[in-house]
Amino acid sequence: MAYLTDIEIAQACPKKKITEIAEIAGVDADYLEQYGNYKAKIDYSLLKKLADRPDGKLILVTAITPTPAGEGKTTTSVGLTDGLRKLGKNAMVALREPSLGPVFGVKGGAAGGGYAQVVPMEDINLHFTGDFHAIGAANNLLAAMLDNHIQQGNVLGIDPKAITWKRAVDMNDRQLRHIVDGLGGRMQGVPREDGFEITVASEVMAILCLASDITDLKARLGRIIVGYTYSGSPVTAHDLKAEGAMAALLKDAIKPNLVQTLEGTPAFIHGGPFANIAHGCNSVMATRLALKLSDYTVTEAGFAADLGAEKFVDIKCRMAGLHPSAVVIVATVRALKYHGGVPKAELNTENLDALEKGLPNLLQHVSNVKDVYGLPCVVAINAFPTDTNAELELVAEKCRKLGVNVALSEVWAKGGEGGKALAEEVVRLCEQPNDFSFVYDLNDSIEDKLRAICTRVYHADGVELDVNAKKQLRQLTELGFDKLPICMAKTQYSFSDNAALLGAPKGFTITVRNLKVCAGAGFIVALTGDIMTMPGLPKVPAAEKIDVDENGVITGLF
Repeated sequence: MAYLTDIEIAQACPKKKITEIAEIAGVDADYLEQYGNYKAKIDYSLLKKLADRPDGKLILVTAITPTPAGEGKTTTSVGLTDGLRKLGKNAMVALREPSLGPVFGVKGGAAGGGYAQVVPMEDINLHFTGDFHAIGAANNLLAAMLDNHIQQGNVLGIDPKAITWKRAVDMNDRQLRHIVDGLGGRMQGVPREDGFEITVASEVMAILCLASDITDLKARLGRIIVGYTYSGSPVTAHDLKAEGAMAALLKDAIKPNLVQTLEGTPAFIHGGPFANIAHGCNSVMATRLALKLSDYTVTEAGFAADLGAEKFVDIKCRMAGLHPSAVVIVATVRALKYHGGVPKAELNTENLDALEKGLPNLLQHVSNVKDVYGLPCVVAINAFPTDTNAELELVAEKCRKLGVNVALSEVWAKGGEGGKALAEEVVRLCEQPNDFSFVYDLNDSIEDKLRAICTRVYHADGVELDVNAKKQLRQLTELGFDKLPICMAKTQYSFSDNAALLGAPKGFTITVRNLKVCAGAGFIVALTGDIMTMPGLPKVPAAEKIDVDENGVITGLF
């Protein structure tokens, strides 16, 4: 049986004008800034007008440890929201914007799938409203002003060998990880080692997503540390007088974007930090808008419950004062069999033994959500035609032993109608009391926070800091940054820092090789294993299949 691709489904479905979507959302036309017929930005001053309105329920969608078999977290988020509206609930979804890196690299698109998508999917996946370009421009303006300051006499005494600020581009380009620039003579700049991060890993992206308004944005930008002087003192963007111009570049990017699902449900798509190398959540402003405008806000955090969900809890919720009501953990039978050792080519065949071996991955994520984050949860099995009743029942049986229900999610094939069962369980969970808690206390030492995440969330035996990280830990503590939360940069493919360890591994330690303060974002990034902040393209990039015809119709965004 031939199925339509995601982009074919999206192009075939009629869309409502964005003015109609705004009316459904309860956004007055005075706050709407249209980007064509189907996209708009919302003036953030609307948040002030809605300040006295009570918040709706906040629902987090997370997942098991990702595999090549796929999980469908965004698809589930969209379908769940449509399912809630099928139940007569006022629901909205708040998601991240896709990065061009994965779009042209592996994914080929990240706007949901099947009949549970946000549209216009081509625009959302490619450039959208220009937010990422503005973020990259602001990032690189700071880099240019930093190097210019050194070139023009270096009054601040910046040590070129102690510069921590990198340039950014929203593309998977491993060639730019480590570069030498400023070559060509005295007038071409000061030669130094440099490098690029992908835009979604940049601190400017994190700041935009965590800022409460333009004033907070500017203050956070000013606190960015770009490097250190010869005497070891930090140098900030404020020292370089850069935050005003950076904020000017971001004045429109900070406004949340409004689009729609295939079923006409209002959707906020704003910000896009990766969850393996950044904090992995959409903007606080978009989430707050959705909470004020709806009774149920569905949002997601990148990758699994050990990465995105932990950062959602310990960074986003902590900073923004958010209190989630329920969590959805997305899994597929195929992915669980992969964790049980089945090769990708054999995942369509029933294999209860492999499923049993892979289930500990799901059960450990469930336990973390319930017992560490203190939140009620439901497991959403993203249905595939090859799933058997015996496999589905085995998953349900194991989850019931932990006091968690399983709902079959058929949103890919049926849209909101296929998400009603999941939506009913989510509504039930939202009425349950919960013991929401953070993984660590901010007053803990940096090392104690790292240990708490590694032992309580990853289930490691402990954490080790290499010589470089220990030196950085001492420096950050002396500078007074030890009370900040931690943003772990770790492989998404394992609970451990070794991508090859599938399932729920035991008997490992996490190695931290680098600690870097993001003073503007308000957290410390801990790089583990061989994680990098600039990905590379795969052997066969998705870009090879993306095309556009003479009528401007895009294909290949699967």
